[in-house]
Amino acid sequence: MFISKKGRAALFLREGETEGDGEGVLKEKEIETPIFALLKITTMAVVPYKEKESGKKEQVAEMFNNISGKYDFLNHFLSLGIDIIWRKKAIGMLKKDQPKLILDIATGTGDFAIEALALDPDKVIGVDISEGMLDVGRKKMKKKGLDDRIELQMGDSERLLFDDNKFDAVIVAFGVRNFEHLEQGLTDMCRVLKPGGKAVILEFSQPKSFPFRQLYGFYFKAILPKLGKLISKDNAAYTYLPESVEAFPDGNRFLKILEKAGFTNTRCRPLTFGISSIYTGQKP
Repeated sequence: MFISKKGRAALFLREGETEGDGEGVLKEKEIETPIFALLKITTMAVVPYKEKESGKKEQVAEMFNNISGKYDFLNHFLSLGIDIIWRKKAIGMLKKDQPKLILDIATGTGDFAIEALALDPDKVIGVDISEGMLDVGRKKMKKKGLDDRIELQMGDSERLLFDDNKFDAVIVAFGVRNFEHLEQGLTDMCRVLKPGGKAVILEFSQPKSFPFRQLYGFYFKAILPKLGKLISKDNAAYTYLPESVEAFPDGNRFLKILEKAGFTNTRCRPLTFGISSIYTGQKP
């Protein structure tokens, strides 16, 4: 199989081979598959624990359960605190919309949900597949006195247990990269949004310019995994991070997947030389 300039997959089959004669000329057959869909399939195959047979969803939940106690510290430490600024900028994209009911998908320990309170919503609901992360998050909310405004629930981000057209806004920070079925998760995200509602997605991306791309690659692949392993005691978690970022279809490729999932008015805003990006889309 190869990818043509048109972004289509081409399979070469021997004409007549299915008849059992094993002979014939090579024949090109185009498959109507956009290149981003092929990339999506590859992306979702990246898993934390390669020696295990369980699916990506189960492995991601296990990984976050393992590192939940150190997750907040590692987030801020390994990003030098820049992740806090990124979250603020992402929530700022909803300032004009003033959403009253917000869904935070892959909420983790709830930092993005807390940041969303700057919009003065009536309620923020966070869902995550990791009970370990949610336990840390619930303790955090109680300590901050926010458990009446932020509700954290166990839930599958790709099969949301909410009615259609329920939320004014859906937000995700560093979570869609971990979806097992990316397009399915984005489609369900669109389903639970009210017409006119907006999705704001903050996700890692890859810098494009020299020399920042090279410096970033060295830190992400050589330094970050060692520091993450030393602090979290999980051998796979911070090796999985750069692998999943490298495989993720960022930039315009992700915008195309958003559009296929039902979103319009899609935009991408790179941050900090392209280390991360804010994606926005609206439900028609």
